[in-house]
Amino acid sequence: MPRHSETRRLPYTAQQMYDLVADVGSYPKFLPWCAAARIRSNEDRGDHEVMEADLVISFKVFRERFGSRVVLWPQIMKIDTEYLDGPFRYMKSDWQFSDAEDGCDVSFHVDFEFKNAVLQGIIGVVFNEAMQRIVRAFENRAAELYGKQG
Repeated sequence: MPRHSETRRLPYTAQQMYDLVADVGSYPKFLPWCAAARIRSNEDRGDHEVMEADLVISFKVFRERFGSRVVLWPQIMKIDTEYLDGPFRYMKSDWQFSDAEDGCDVSFHVDFEFKNAVLQGIIGVVFNEAMQRIVRAFENRAAELYGKQG
């Protein structure tokens, strides 16, 4: 059951980073192993928005689609994601963004397990490196969109 948590201070506003992570449809443009994204539905519920989305993950010989429910909390700058269907036994992740003196703090947590033991084994070997690449991809995307600040 791989888990990863980290908090990074980035030279952008919390709003900029929230907007970047909330833009699930753009993930294939910059996220490693993300081959495609499709928004199934998007519903405004007043204080939060609920989006259902499919991502296609392509890693070595594996190509899998999975669906997730993404709950966007703009007032508190938080994004929660839970697994709906696909290759996972379960998957949950969350992002929290808060303004700081010289930018913002971005906290990320993910916990998941694949149904496929072979895929779980492969991911287990490279999991920490994979999570670091994903976080770096968001950082690089922020630099591309907002310029290198700070």
